[in-house]
Amino acid sequence: MLASPSPLPRSVVIARLRSAGCVFAEDEARLLISAARTPADLASMVDRRVAGLPLEHVLGWAEFCGLRIDVDPGVFVPRRRTEFLVAQAADLVRQATEPAGQALARSRTVVVDLCCGSGAMGAALAAALGQVELHAADIDPAAVRCARRNLAAAGGRVYEGDLYEPLPPTLRGRVDVLLANVPYVPTEEIELLPPEARVHEARVALDGGSDGLDILRRAAAAAPLWLAPGGHLLIETSEHQVARAVEIFTRHGLIPRVASCDDLYATVVIGTRPALPSGPGG
Repeated sequence: MLASPSPLPRSVVIARLRSAGCVFAEDEARLLISAARTPADLASMVDRRVAGLPLEHVLGWAEFCGLRIDVDPGVFVPRRRTEFLVAQAADLVRQATEPAGQALARSRTVVVDLCCGSGAMGAALAAALGQVELHAADIDPAAVRCARRNLAAAGGRVYEGDLYEPLPPTLRGRVDVLLANVPYVPTEEIELLPPEARVHEARVALDGGSDGLDILRRAAAAAPLWLAPGGHLLIETSEHQVARAVEIFTRHGLIPRVASCDDLYATVVIGTRPALPSGPGG
């Protein structure tokens, strides 16, 4: 049986999206039309998008590092700029597992995705590296449920709780790569965010405290307890927060390095736990 014709021609969908302020109306229309199961479904999806719901929440997924990541309503939507953080992490692991590298050249790489949200970073890094021992944690129950689905294929374990608190104690001193996309928007700037984020994403995933660095401070302070010698903490931040973030990393014994990507407007601070000194004759 032929499907009934859509009550919303593509041109009408584009016009409605454009009138609602969607900058990439044509691309969004294509995605909505391809995802809709029925004409009524399409009409409902367009209505929700026009009402301000993030496209990813309407679709139920976001594209991230070439993967389709489930994103449930209310869960933080992975940003394109965060793909740069994943690429930096993958490069660090590859460098360390080359013949000359020593720090991670043992068994499987241990990865923790802290403040994981949908689990997009952990899923993408696991896909890039192959076999990893993957753990993730988030304080938001909705995010945890979502991340468990996204990390299942990689064998990832997801825990609910505040930062490191829910992680198994057996991970202490073993983590090779600690990904932490902590909230870094200053509290007073939350109201300046687009409604898609401000209204439809959990505030706990956005609010970084008075200067945006409260969660970063806590993550950096405890990181040396969890990182393996030579292990890395990678945190995304804004360009104007970099100097203070570097100071925080240094204060807690991490060797800092800053990486940035102008194309993605991405800034990542990488903190490395110093490797253990070689023994006699090493």
